[in-house]
Amino acid sequence: MSAYRAYWQEMEKLYADPTGQSARLDQYAASAALKNAEADAKRAHDRGRIYTGNVVLTNQTVTKADSTGKVPNATVRSCLDISNWLTVEANTKKPVPLPSDRLTKYLISSTVEKYPEGWRVTSDEPQGKPC
Repeated sequence: MSAYRAYWQEMEKLYADPTGQSARLDQYAASAALKNAEADAKRAHDRGRIYTGNVVLTNQTVTKADSTGKVPNATVRSCLDISNWLTVEANTKKPVPLPSDRLTKYLISSTVEKYPEGWRVTSDEPQGKPC
């Protein structure tokens, strides 16, 4: 769970820095989770946008764990609250208009795997359901 929380702290840094250089997301993410986050943050930065504020995780629960396979892994389900993680123009810090009906508190399911260097988030799947 500590690696999962650190992953989201590094996500905040990645999206807040228009250069994408201040985050150490690779210490907490791998595979699709790392590639998707870096690509998505780059798209936002290329449009002159950054994210400020913070992500709040609640109700983190391990819903499945497998320590017997070649790569130990677990599924973590949580409520992701992005209501205070704001999209703003990088130069002016003015808020970017977003759809009023978007979910800002939703269930997310993530897979974490144990690498030789430690646990890494390898996938994130928003569930499309409020929490």
